[in-house]
Amino acid sequence: MQDDTSRSDHADIDPGTGRPRPPRREFKARGSFVRRCEGCNLPALNCLCPYRVTADSRTRVWLLTHPLEHYKPTNTGRLIRDVLPTTEVFTWYRTAPDPRLLALLEDERYAPFVIFPDDQEDYAHRVVGMECVAARQQAGRVPVFLILDGTWRQARRIFRRSPYLANLPVLPLSTDRLTRYRLRKPASSEHLCTAEVAVELLRQAGDVEAAGRLDDYFDVFNDSYAASRRHGKIASPTPAMQRLLAAR
Repeated sequence: MQDDTSRSDHADIDPGTGRPRPPRREFKARGSFVRRCEGCNLPALNCLCPYRVTADSRTRVWLLTHPLEHYKPTNTGRLIRDVLPTTEVFTWYRTAPDPRLLALLEDERYAPFVIFPDDQEDYAHRVVGMECVAARQQAGRVPVFLILDGTWRQARRIFRRSPYLANLPVLPLSTDRLTRYRLRKPASSEHLCTAEVAVELLRQAGDVEAAGRLDDYFDVFNDSYAASRRHGKIASPTPAMQRLLAAR
């Protein structure tokens, strides 16, 4: 298969400093010229800000995000950071990993798990279950779900081309949940978006309240954005909206 990554990966590096540089231009998608709220980046017609409610969790979420995802208003990784203030977000560059991420991966306070399917034999020895997360927690460490934030193709690229992830345990998400995400067309209904993955991981790890709050926030985002695409305003609060408003 022809490798289409080299040109774009090296283009993100400043040859003078060797450090990542910002993408040359913003991602432009349908609706990119819509007037958006500066707080939530949703179309102002159905702003998400009134429903933003934070939650505490014993587990942490770190996002390793493909550069293009930062500019997509339909990205759901930012919803996790809105609800869970301890969330860390790192931008992935193939040839220049974030030094802060590297330092945190070595920090003995944390027990990071890479969230990735267990569909290949070459890393089967690294695959663990949720019981391993509980064991790390009982040992006094903070479990961390390291989610690769991007398309499935981008996530596989990040997983395969990041040597600093090679020794981390791999935690596949096992769930019967089907995606409710309506803003991008998934290859399969079993392919959950980033926020949905975090919801299921939190729920299975015992952070039920945080999972429920993030799930409601995701539903509000999903409904609000979909309504804005139809140029319509949601007339009355949905059940998820009502629960979030009551929690403020």
